[in-house]
This record gives sequence, C-alpha cells and structure tokens, in this order.
Amino acid sequence: MTTPFPFTAVVGQDDLRLALLLNAVSPAVGGVLVRGEKGTAKSTAVRALAALLPEVAVVAGCRFSCDPAAPDPSCPDGPHEPGAGAQRPSRMVELPVGASEDRLVGALDIERALAEGVKAFEPGLLADAHRGILYVDEVNLLHDHLVDLLLDAAAMGASYVEREGVSVRHASKFLLVGTMNPEEGELRPQLLDRFGLTVEVAASREPDQRVEVVRRRLAYDDDPAAFAARWAEEEAAVRQRIVAARKLLPQVRLGDGALRQIAATCAAFEVDGMRADIVMARTATALAAWAGRTDVLAEDVRQAALLALPHRRRRNPFDAPGLDEDKLDETLEQFGGAEDEDPDDDPGPDGPGGGGGQPAPESGPQGDGKSAAQPETGEGGQPQASGGQEQSPVRAAEPFRTKALSVPGIGEGAAGRRSRARTEHGRTTGARRPQGVLSKLHLTATVQAAAPHQRARGRSGPGLVIRRDDLRQATREGREGNLVLFVVDASGSMAARQRMSAVKGAVLSLLLDAYQRRDKVGLVTFRGASADVTLPPTSSVDAAAARLERLPTGGRTPLAAGLLKAHEVLRVERLRDPARRALVVLVTDGRATGGPEPVALAGRAARLFAAEGVASVVVDCESGPVRLGLAGQLAGELGGTAVTLDELRADSIAGLVRDVQGTSRRAA
Repeated sequence: MTTPFPFTAVVGQDDLRLALLLNAVSPAVGGVLVRGEKGTAKSTAVRALAALLPEVAVVAGCRFSCDPAAPDPSCPDGPHEPGAGAQRPSRMVELPVGASEDRLVGALDIERALAEGVKAFEPGLLADAHRGILYVDEVNLLHDHLVDLLLDAAAMGASYVEREGVSVRHASKFLLVGTMNPEEGELRPQLLDRFGLTVEVAASREPDQRVEVVRRRLAYDDDPAAFAARWAEEEAAVRQRIVAARKLLPQVRLGDGALRQIAATCAAFEVDGMRADIVMARTATALAAWAGRTDVLAEDVRQAALLALPHRRRRNPFDAPGLDEDKLDETLEQFGGAEDEDPDDDPGPDGPGGGGGQPAPESGPQGDGKSAAQPETGEGGQPQASGGQEQSPVRAAEPFRTKALSVPGIGEGAAGRRSRARTEHGRTTGARRPQGVLSKLHLTATVQAAAPHQRARGRSGPGLVIRRDDLRQATREGREGNLVLFVVDASGSMAARQRMSAVKGAVLSLLLDAYQRRDKVGLVTFRGASADVTLPPTSSVDAAAARLERLPTGGRTPLAAGLLKAHEVLRVERLRDPARRALVVLVTDGRATGGPEPVALAGRAARLFAAEGVASVVVDCESGPVRLGLAGQLAGELGGTAVTLDELRADSIAGLVRDVQGTSRRAA
C-alpha cells in the first residue's frame, strides 16, 4: 500500500487545510469544493485527510459499513442485531470522471432477479463511501447523469437502485470532496450548492515557500515511509485534536447574536435559499470546537462566511467567486451581539487554525467595470468596411435568454442538453441485444424473446425460464452536448461602440446558453489581414467570455480567412472527438473586404461547411436603414440559417424557436 503524503507536511494552503479539518470535525458541514490551478496540492491534501480521520465501527462482514450501534434496517446484507462490531480505518473512495452508473450505485443481476427472484446486488462506490469520504477529482467534468445520482444520494443519505420493478436501497452518507480547475469548465449550480464549503487555491508566489514545497516533495519521492515517519508526531497531534473537537462539538453554544450575524450576512450577500445559513451555522460551530471553545464568536462567523458563501453568490458562470470583505465586516459589526464576542478579540482574516480569507473578487465581464479598457472617445459614426484604426475593447451589453439552437439529426455524443442523441438516459425508443454489460433492461422485449422457448426449456412453474440470449437492452433518446464554435467578425465594419457592445452581449448570451447545455465552446475571430483561434475548443465558457471581453476591433474584413480557420479547427477537433457534433455560430454583417475577390472567396469557404453537413447559424449584425442582406446570402452558402440580433432573443416576437437548418446527412 502506498504511503500517503502527510497532511501536516503540506506547505501553505491554510484555507484548504482548515476547510478539510472542519469537515473532519463535523461531517454535517457538507463537504468541500476545491477550486484552483493545476499543481497546487489539491488532490494531495484531500488524500492525506483520510489518514487523519478516526476509525469507524462497522458490523463485521457487512458490505455497506453499517454502524453496529444503530444498523440500517434496510441493509441488503441485514438485518443486523445491535452489538459490538469491528473497527476499520475511514475510507476515501475516489469516483473516476469516466465511471459508469453501475460502478457508482452498484449493479443488480437482472437475469437472476427475473428467473429466481433473488436480489443479487454488487455494491458500488456509494456503498463503499458510506461513513467515509467520496472524492471526485475534476468534478466539473463529471457526466450529468452521475451528478444527478450524487445529488440524490447526498440529499437523502441513501442510494436506490431501481431496475424494472426490482429495487435495492442502502444507506450512503459521505463527506463529498471535489477538486476542479475552473479553466476546464464550471459546475452545475445544483451540485455547486451541495458543497458546504469552497476554497480557492493557487501556487505561492513567495520564493522561500516554493523552495520548501520542492524540498519536501523530493524528500517524499525519495523515501515515502521515512518522510512520513518524520511527520508522524505532527500527524498524531492533529488526529487527537480532531477527536477532541468532535467530543466538544455537542457542547458548543450558538447564541442568538451569532445566529443573527449569520442570517444578516446571508441576506446582505443575497444568497439563494436557506442552505447557506445552515452551513454557516454548522461551520461556525465546528470552528469553535476546533479552537477548543464552547461559544461561537464573531471571528468564527466571519471565517464561516468566507468559506461557505463565495460559491453561493454567483449568478452566472462569468461571475468571479469571492466576497467583498469590507461589506462582510460592516455587516458583522452592524449586527454584532455582545453576548457572543469579546470586544478585545480581533475578528481578522486569520480565524482559528490559520483560515485566511478568500481573495477579493476580480472584475470580469459582469464585474465592477474596472477590468475592461474603455476608449476615451465618444460614440462616433460607423467606420468604413474597408478598414479603420484599431479601437480598444468595449464592454458587452447585458446578456439575455436566447432561442434554442440545435444540430439536426440524431447524434451519439457526450451527454448534454442541446441536440437529440442516443444516450444511456432519456425516453425509451426501442430495444436491441446488449453489447457488454446490460445496464437498462427492456422488460417487454425480453419477455417477448423468451416466451416462444418456454416449452422447449421445460417450464413447469409460474415464472419464465430466462436465458442470457433473451435479455434486451433498452435504446434511449436524450440530449447531447455539442461543440459550439463561435466565429466572430471583429473588423472595422463592426467597430461602432453600440453595435459591438450589442454583438458581444449576444455572444455572451450564447455562451451562457452553451454552459447550461453542457457544450464545449471555441472562439475564432477575424480582422485586419488574418483570423486567429482566440480560444481552442474547451469546456470553460468563462474563459471564452474573458477572451471576448478583451477583443479589440478594427481593420479589414477577411471573412474567408475566418471561415477557413474555423474549418481547420473543426477538422482537428473531429479527429480528437469524432462523436461530438459541431454547431458553427458565425457573428457578422456579411461584408468581406481585402484581397482579390473577397466575396467570392468567402462563398467558396462557406460551401465547404455545407458540403460536410456542418450545422450553422449566421447572427446577422447588419444595422441601419439600408441593409444589403449579405448575412442571409452567406447563410445560404453555408447551408444554414440567419437570425438577427433581435430574433436571437427567446422573448422576441420576431419568430418561433428554431432548429438550425442544414444539410447534415452525415449527422442524420
């Protein structure tokens, strides 16, 4: 067995270590989400925590870790009589991003269940994690159907396996810990809210601290056992402190003054629902117990807010996480209660255990207006299509809810919420012979396959005689996520401030829609003499929004170059992920300038997409009393459709929700 890196040997990362320790003291806090760049000891710290947790008592031989003092009456291995049990170390169970549903919840032997009426159940990871830690690395990349199962188990404290009328239930209460790199995409809001606490981690910029990180890591790699032995005393001290804090926790008093501060803080930051209040209360109580106190102080409430609120105040994925600490201090001071704090205490950012606060929120596309450079000049008139000086970036207009755009035909890509696809989840559309492990039984088709053979198989009782060849897998239709490739005209013809602001607002709205539908996104821009891949295809829509915000405008309109660059991006991406279908969103007024025969060249480039059946939509940005209709002509060359900025709005009267029209014979 590999010796884990000692928890106490992790350099820095005070917020991360404190959040994990608070959950060790009080699992009711609800877990931790660790956000940060790669290489910041996220996984190392989480794996090291398991070694600090106290041992748990379990019923001997129970695969579901029942507590011998109060065994689960519905345990599939039960019933168990209360009594003495065996001690075992706390488990840390890791859920791989690519895990199957059966691996997570367990697998039921459908053949034995139908033929013998026996609940032959093989436990999954939710059973293994009961009364321990369930760790999901890169949790933001987890498939939606696994996220739904995690949400259900976390909410109910139990896991259910339902297969054609045969069901198994077992307890599943676990500490949920997830790590993620925000550059690879954000979490669904429902799962985000399930994490009690969140911390932002980053590599230290202090040379001495970085030297110490390298020194300890090299020493550990050379001899893990010897390195762990050098930290054994510190590990034992933290383990004893966790046990002492757990014993003290029931005696901690959460007074009315502290409760009032908690409620006022959640109200001041306008968080949704009441879960934040409850999590803050539990976290503040755990902080007091960790510090060896029986009273909750204002410093505990402050630290609890910094850990429990940043991820709950985000309104969309483009908002930077974090709290305004000045506003937090003002709220705590305004609603402070004398009964809960000592006036001499300094409720600073370093709460008990070396907490430290979250960094102040950085301004972004929806921030306070300090991130994007604003031109000092006034509005000005429309620049000529043939060129013009480069203008500094303008802010995007307020995003809006867009119409639904989808790829025609039925795909087989990654699960999502945009286009029709054959998936593991969704409505049943037919049956087929299973390929590999049977996951979704089509009962009617199975019975129909077995019925003609009952006499030959010597059936004598009321039950059917089922053979494996009779089993039929249900085929289902759901939704997939697509690659939405934005091709944005940033030339001089688009450079009027009001116009470009509206264009950026529309693209930002489509990016938000792509986030909600679990798409990958890419961004190609063209201006001057060339086109650039501003953002290669990624799951991080907030990265695309940041690139869009900084996009300058001006110069000629190399429309053909933009289309050819987009075609190359799709070609490469098709090799990497052939099952994911693409949707090209071209944002332009349709003009093409620069070089010989720019319009004809753009038309030939557009026909490449039509020939390959790539679904496309042109967002027509042409404005003014005289319109040339060039974007509509370009949409015809692409084999797609054109919509104006007004028609793109979901609440627009200009038209119904429309699918992207295309000649996608390959996709169908």
